[in-house]
Amino acid sequence: MKLQDAFFNWLQMHIVHEARPLDEAASETYDFFALIIREDHAVSNFHIVNEVDLMKINIAYEQEGTMKQMSFDREAAEKLLDDINSNPIYNNQ
Repeated sequence: MKLQDAFFNWLQMHIVHEARPLDEAASETYDFFALIIREDHAVSNFHIVNEVDLMKINIAYEQEGTMKQMSFDREAAEKLLDDINSNPIYNNQ
């Protein structure tokens, strides 16, 4: 899995996990993608920055001793949570 894909999946699960902290599947999936980022791509110290931007979500991270940043479209990143919230099967939490 490419780093960009792993970060996007981690970001989507971060959003879901924050909105649904009791959702064990979301928590496990969030941890799974964090593990992929750390182990497969040798990335550390990754976190969301600049959350006030209405169009993008930025992730800062360290790789090979260098601080880097990656941006994602906010609407695309939040779509999974929107899909979950719009499906009655998942709204019994």
